[in-house]
Amino acid sequence: MKLIIQIPCYNEAQTLPQTIADLPRSLPGIDVVEYLVIDDGSADKTVEVAKACGVQHVVSLPHVGLAKAFAAGLDASLQAGADIILNTDADNQYVGEEIAKLVEPILAGRAQIVVGDREVHQVEHFSQNKRVLQRLGSWVISQAAAMDVPDATSGFRAYSREAALRTLVLSDYSYTLETLIQAGARRTAIEFVPIRTNAPTRPSRLMKGLPQYIRNSSITILRAYTLYRPLRVFLSIGAISIGIGLLLGLRFLYFYLIGHGGGHVQSLILTAVLLIVGFQVVLIGLLADLAGFNRKILEEILYRLRKSPLE
Repeated sequence: MKLIIQIPCYNEAQTLPQTIADLPRSLPGIDVVEYLVIDDGSADKTVEVAKACGVQHVVSLPHVGLAKAFAAGLDASLQAGADIILNTDADNQYVGEEIAKLVEPILAGRAQIVVGDREVHQVEHFSQNKRVLQRLGSWVISQAAAMDVPDATSGFRAYSREAALRTLVLSDYSYTLETLIQAGARRTAIEFVPIRTNAPTRPSRLMKGLPQYIRNSSITILRAYTLYRPLRVFLSIGAISIGIGLLLGLRFLYFYLIGHGGGHVQSLILTAVLLIVGFQVVLIGLLADLAGFNRKILEEILYRLRKSPLE
């Protein structure tokens, strides 16, 4: 049983040595533990430092962003023969001793994906605004993924080989939100385990500002939710339009029956517009749902193409 711990890096020459030193060299139930660094176009000596620290695998990329670097790490880990892939951050946010907690549910066969729950409401170095934002985001992801998600943005997570083969990252911003919605739609067995965190070593590079973070996260959630649950999205929008249209139609009918319909023709026009739009949105939802079947077929083909060379 081989575990590969992957570390996406962007200019992490200063923090990487401590992060690697904190990682386990052996774990119960694991025969081989190896490290893989994904260098996301660093301008410092991240690659040299990684090799000096004994990292067995290094993947060098042009600067593509965290999401693409994470996906490249999964592919490289699979090619290197990983049975379990664990992702951690290069800034030493996550405690290396907690890795055993994430690996155990996969070894026991209870889960295919395990996410470290930082218990954000108890993290002292998180500001109040960040705690509220994280909890709100986790609640939104819980609704989108149809499961209880206590910490949606945690990057400390482990994947079985099967889960990694089926994981697709389409976002250019972050993989954490999209992959949870994707896994929820596929009914993948996911487990969340409480973990400890270290004090921050540098400011977050993903959350450069609250407005930008909210905008990018919202776009990612909406896009992923629409992609994996299109019928629910469009039926909801269509139902709202049709419902409002019916209410306005009943209002016009009431005034018409009491002899005042002439002054409410605008309501009748708006009713017709809303009903037409609502039915069109429902039809779009049906077409999107049919397209979703094609997407599932393509994902299955991609899964088999990725799996075939490994066998």
